[in-house]
Amino acid sequence: MRFGLVGYGFGGRYFHAPLLAAAPEIDFAGVVTRSPDRRAELAKEHPGAAAYDSLSALAADGAQAVAISTPADTHIPLALEAIRLGLAVVVDKPFALDAAEARTALEAASQAGVPISVYQNRRWDSDLLTVRRLIDTGALGDVTRFESRFERFAPDPGPPAAGGGNLRDFGAHLVDQALLLFGPAEHVYARMSARDDDFFVSIQHTGGVDAQLWGSWVQGAPGPRFRVTGTTGTYIVGGVDGQEEQLIAGRTPATEGDRWGAEPAERWGHVYRGGAGEVVPTERGRWDTYYPAFAAAVRGEAPLPVDPWDVVRNIEVLDAARESAATGRTITL
Repeated sequence: MRFGLVGYGFGGRYFHAPLLAAAPEIDFAGVVTRSPDRRAELAKEHPGAAAYDSLSALAADGAQAVAISTPADTHIPLALEAIRLGLAVVVDKPFALDAAEARTALEAASQAGVPISVYQNRRWDSDLLTVRRLIDTGALGDVTRFESRFERFAPDPGPPAAGGGNLRDFGAHLVDQALLLFGPAEHVYARMSARDDDFFVSIQHTGGVDAQLWGSWVQGAPGPRFRVTGTTGTYIVGGVDGQEEQLIAGRTPATEGDRWGAEPAERWGHVYRGGAGEVVPTERGRWDTYYPAFAAAVRGEAPLPVDPWDVVRNIEVLDAARESAATGRTITL
């Protein structure tokens, strides 16, 4: 499948282009960017990829699909343009600035018969895959509380505006993971700093699980990545999945092979049952599976790797979180 990319900033350069170029099922056509600096970086890092002035030029060069990794407020206009051109579309998170915008794009894609999905790559984080395994095997009993954090210390300049703010950026992943694990949200309560560089969101799921989510760019002492409490044990893992670190260092699934996404033993988590923790091997992270799965879905061989309507439910929670933070009320969905 001939696949293009729009945008070659941090996200396009590190989170999309290397994985597109490494996927054996995909022919990475190139990038839509008019920036001379971005074009120079592309030529150096992916010498076989072209630079295009527009989406229409990419489509005219035989592309069948495109990933959009640009500032958040441009996602929906670019997605609608890609749909009109007949290109299957992957949109980076945050997919849209609100749920109404997201529905507009999904309805347009449905009417045109064009596949569309959101790049929720962190569904394939090593630590989240480990949490899913522990839940599925009953190692923690019935889960009652789910604590999840993306916390960093970078107070100046703070969260990038291109991501739509910290709640939309970090929150898109945190909320998606909670909904994936525990189903629909019933009640949402949130607090957020005036600069949107630090937030807390509490979700009461319809199944009874209490999810507590933190996102911050100003946390000097980040808490555990996950603390998952069940009736028979609690799983705690620190740090952050290492796939981002690998990509920034120039390592890809093509260069690493089976080492891709593997976490060293010193970063594994533990299950606690009132005493010393039991070491739990961490699953291998698999961001490398997203684009091959999307290509298979476009060919009609498999379902989309992320149901596009999941993003509407995600953004409805984020919209409720903003309303809760502004009013101090718990929002019922």
